[in-house]
Amino acid sequence: MKLLHILIQDKIAAISMLVLVIVFFIGIFASSLAPHDPYDVNMALRFASPSSEYLLGNDHLGRCVLSRLIYGIQPSVLWVFVALVISVGIGAIIGFVAGYFGGKVDAFFMRVCDVMLSFPGYVMILAVIGVLGIGFENILIAFILTHWAWFARVIRTSVMQVVASDYVRFAKAIGVGDLEIMIKHILPVSFSDIAVISSGSFGSMVLQISGFSFLGLGIQAPNAEWGMMLSEAKEMMFSTPELMLAPGLAIIVVVTALNFLSDALQIALDPKLLQQKKAD
Repeated sequence: MKLLHILIQDKIAAISMLVLVIVFFIGIFASSLAPHDPYDVNMALRFASPSSEYLLGNDHLGRCVLSRLIYGIQPSVLWVFVALVISVGIGAIIGFVAGYFGGKVDAFFMRVCDVMLSFPGYVMILAVIGVLGIGFENILIAFILTHWAWFARVIRTSVMQVVASDYVRFAKAIGVGDLEIMIKHILPVSFSDIAVISSGSFGSMVLQISGFSFLGLGIQAPNAEWGMMLSEAKEMMFSTPELMLAPGLAIIVVVTALNFLSDALQIALDPKLLQQKKAD
């Protein structure tokens, strides 16, 4: 609650949170909020201008742009969030185990992470797509396989700093179990690092999923996704450039809100940065 209070006091962070809450709400209830069927083709309305019935107009197949934009939230944001949570979860478990126990356990997991991180992220994702095939589900699997190692390494460093503290050593000395120490003593302290790196990665993952869909490697037509909408609109960018406006702005707004929120979280969770901001 204290963290939420600090974020609300920051106007930019508060606006960013409001934008993201609205986007998530619209995405979850897309089927109820979309004014039309996003897959309904009506060639009579091809390239129709915005109207009271179709607020953002119609695309090259006469489909409602607003409805497709709303449905596009699910793969572009919601499913990316699910992939992020899974990646952070795997990375946190491995990072906690490696950082807490150290020794051979730490060495083994870190060598695995070294192998995963030795290849550029995009190269690894393309390699996974090459093995599993083109498709949105395979993109999400590729994200999880290529991101968990980075989370594990960052979280492991945070855990090692806490494990070296006196109160953790005292807890071990009096016989507190390892799992209890991790949950009660290490997790609350490491939560700030996990929250910051997760929020910072969310925006880049949204950009990546849209980019791969734009290139035709992610979600396939006729499914609605912001990158796919941009890809379809690029064919008409000189005749009807406004078709690129809605999905492009949606990506910009969401990624910008995520970046602002990540910066605000970093300040709110760091006492030194928070004190400096208050002084300014």
